[in-house]
Amino acid sequence: MASSGNFCTLNPLTQPNAGTFSEGNLLFEHTASAWRSTLGTLGMTSGKWYWEAYQKEDVSGNGFPVGIYDADSGKFASNQAGDYLGQATSTYGNNYVAYTNSGSYSEKRNNGSNSNMTLSAGASGDVWQCALDIDNGKIWFGKNNTWDNSGNPATGSNASFTSVPTTTWMPVTCSYNTSNSEDYPQNYGQDSSFAGRITAGGNADENGFGDFKYAPPTGFLALCSGNLPVSDDIDPAGDDGADENPTKQFGVVLYTGNATNPHAISGLGFQPDMVWIHRRSGGSSFGNGIIDSSRGVSLGLFPPRTDADTSFTNDFSSFDSDGFTLKAGSSMNLNNSGSPFVAHCWRANGGTTSSNSEGDITSSVQANTAAGFSIVTYSGDLTSSGNRTVGHGLSKAPDFIIRKSRNTTERWAVSHVGCTSFNEMLELDTTAAEVDKSGNGSMSAPTTTVFSNNYTDGYAVNGTNYIAYCWHSVDGYSKFGKYEGNGNANGPFIYTGFRPRLFVQKRIDSTGSWRVWDASRHPYNPNDAILRWEDSAGEDTANGIVDFLSNGVKIRMTYAEMNASGGEFVYMCWGDVPFKYNNTF
Repeated sequence: MASSGNFCTLNPLTQPNAGTFSEGNLLFEHTASAWRSTLGTLGMTSGKWYWEAYQKEDVSGNGFPVGIYDADSGKFASNQAGDYLGQATSTYGNNYVAYTNSGSYSEKRNNGSNSNMTLSAGASGDVWQCALDIDNGKIWFGKNNTWDNSGNPATGSNASFTSVPTTTWMPVTCSYNTSNSEDYPQNYGQDSSFAGRITAGGNADENGFGDFKYAPPTGFLALCSGNLPVSDDIDPAGDDGADENPTKQFGVVLYTGNATNPHAISGLGFQPDMVWIHRRSGGSSFGNGIIDSSRGVSLGLFPPRTDADTSFTNDFSSFDSDGFTLKAGSSMNLNNSGSPFVAHCWRANGGTTSSNSEGDITSSVQANTAAGFSIVTYSGDLTSSGNRTVGHGLSKAPDFIIRKSRNTTERWAVSHVGCTSFNEMLELDTTAAEVDKSGNGSMSAPTTTVFSNNYTDGYAVNGTNYIAYCWHSVDGYSKFGKYEGNGNANGPFIYTGFRPRLFVQKRIDSTGSWRVWDASRHPYNPNDAILRWEDSAGEDTANGIVDFLSNGVKIRMTYAEMNASGGEFVYMCWGDVPFKYNNTF
């Protein structure tokens, strides 16, 4: 039988306030007279899941033993960790929780709305249950093998809540303080006796994983890494050869310039189609450039500059099967003798493009649908205010889009799923906050086929040629989202579902750099080696500390541009090992 891998536990990194974790991180006890919540280590984006919790004591208040929290809301560190769940989503993030209550009935809460369950109030010795069906938008709460509302998760009937949105859900529980004993040992499949408190049940899920007091409903699985979904297209344990591995979709390579021709950069492991090179010693605004195989090896663009396509004829030679080859160089600063460089590289379709007519404007696309990445070129046709759609060639709506005019001097335009809306744009070449660009034509959110552009700042101007780089999240490989700062050196934890290789963040409600960390320039924690997308300054260690973990990123400092209390931030992350597996891949 396959291995269950690691079971979910409670995650101390999600709780920046006082409290203790014990019993293998399955019990969280707050040490002060206030509510505190904490999350699990595994996120759920699809499928059906089951877990349990034990009620240690009768409670005088409204403790919640089981529930789920929307990790993609990004608000946990700034609000939920210091309060109790079930409150307004605008402040606390989306959540669904079961309350033990101190009256005649238990309660269920979602985003500030509560109602009685058909279950009696909780008491010492109760075993609480949660069954989550993300694919059908339902959640059930149970106690001692009786489900609220006579529900039946196996048949999908009488759920405690319906219309549960699709997002990254994480299990959540709470503690009030040790004197009231409002805390609840969890069981995600490790131990149905709850550390010897009750007789073990010995019930596994249908994959043979887990040890539960009660039998999981048919089709519902234990929260363990062996059950985690990973996109078939990037599964390193898949059967379609090495091309499935995340390391064949994105990679980082370090090199030292030598000012010679040719200078082959190898060790990447695949042929890249987008190469983003940054001179780590800085020194020139031309030391931060992008080359892609849709425009060809002779043309480049500079993220810190508004310039149109620039000739790279003397600087870049070829995209190779294991990397790329440089020339001696002129003024582009990609091969300066003795200078250290880093190249972040993405694979698209080997330079082969196809015509896409799904939008108002016909585009030329090369897409890697497995890895959620495409390179799109098109020409605008607007002469005044309006909106035009462009086909992107992916199987899902893009979460992150970088646009640039190719034959005019214009700022870089960035759309991100974490911005207030897709009318709110960021500029790659500046530190500016998000700005509403709907004045010259409202833009709708991207769809599975197209993304929108308007006349403002030259996104679809008649006679202007454009390039767009598009990405969407892929389970186990890439993640694009948002978080809210807590102003604490013990900052937010960002769940990605994989080990990060490249992490970028940007403040959107105020000014802030596009800070860049990767695991090649600094392969250990804490990681404080920063580059910035909006400039060509060299690598530095000022004002930016993060940890790269097997399942995400931990912010480790209070600097306002990455963790201001209440500040709003977006992030982009690509990884190399899905959390489903250990790091032997």
